[in-house]
Amino acid sequence: MSNNDSFNMADLGSVLNAEDKADLVNALKNKLQDLTGKHSDVLENLPPNVRKRVDVLRAIQSEHDELEAKFFEERAALEAKYQRLYHPLYTKRYEIVNGIIEVDGGTTDGEPTKQDEGKDAGEKGVPDFWLTAMKNNEVLAEEISEHDEAALKFLKDIKWSRIDNPKGFQLTFYFDVNPYFKNSILTKTYHMIDEDEPILEKAIGTEIEWYPGKCLTQKILKKKPKKGTKNAKPITKTEQCESFFNFFSPPEVPEEDEDIDEDAAEELQNLMEQDYDIGSTIRDKIISHAVSWFTGEAALDEYGNIEDEDIDEDDGEEDEEDEEEDEDDNGEDEDETKTRKKKSGRAPAGDGQQGERPPECKQQ
Repeated sequence: MSNNDSFNMADLGSVLNAEDKADLVNALKNKLQDLTGKHSDVLENLPPNVRKRVDVLRAIQSEHDELEAKFFEERAALEAKYQRLYHPLYTKRYEIVNGIIEVDGGTTDGEPTKQDEGKDAGEKGVPDFWLTAMKNNEVLAEEISEHDEAALKFLKDIKWSRIDNPKGFQLTFYFDVNPYFKNSILTKTYHMIDEDEPILEKAIGTEIEWYPGKCLTQKILKKKPKKGTKNAKPITKTEQCESFFNFFSPPEVPEEDEDIDEDAAEELQNLMEQDYDIGSTIRDKIISHAVSWFTGEAALDEYGNIEDEDIDEDDGEEDEEDEEEDEDDNGEDEDETKTRKKKSGRAPAGDGQQGERPPECKQQ
């Protein structure tokens, strides 16, 4: 599946399908009947010789569709094959990152100092590996709040797997024992109507078992009671707050018998699109190229050209500003020249003889 997977108008169809399948199916049937009728009219109105050619083209298209179906089937098998080949590499990465095994030698520049040796003695693996990798990606960095970072330091590994019934994929996050929640594993599952488009049907996340007072997705607001109220307790109110862990509470698709208006459907579509964008970024970029995101090399490769373009645009804007300033200066010079002309009755001398009007001041 491409890294640039994106939604199309069919996403809204999937939302409306959840709203009222019966009406949508009937509407689609009517639409298909209309289209079929139009296509029939097109064929019937063609000259006999042209129609024969179109029939041959349609037969060629059928052969193409059969080959395309085989392509999708073989591609899925090829992806499965290479996922198996990747597995031992991911296992070794997990062991190094979490300090289970130690590497021999190294590629550090220069000799380690005593201070460096002291630091290394107390640290195992690669601290904050997954947190740093995700923060270096623009899509994920927007989702990670400052208060999330302490919890994400306990993230040990991320894996993904394809699911077949229903079609889709699952992300699995492995956490060390931590003071924030009981779960050692959090999952996010995406059910797809069509993997190749793709069209997202719904997403399901693990319910996080937060320890008391440690929930990162909610904040508690306390208000003092009004003056004059005796023995009144502070009023507490719970509100949702921005957090990466909201990722495990995806937008809920309405039930079949639940009404949803057009604005709500559009908002739901946008939320589902954003949710899928986060999930596919983790699957296609972070998991497969984690160390490159950790070091920042992947970010440089992906965003470096954009920064260069921004710099070029800024230079262009500065040049335009300089030109505008030059024009303003010229305008001021012309105003001064006109003022002098009014006072003296003649233009100031230029490079020519005294009293001659310089070329730039010639009247048209």
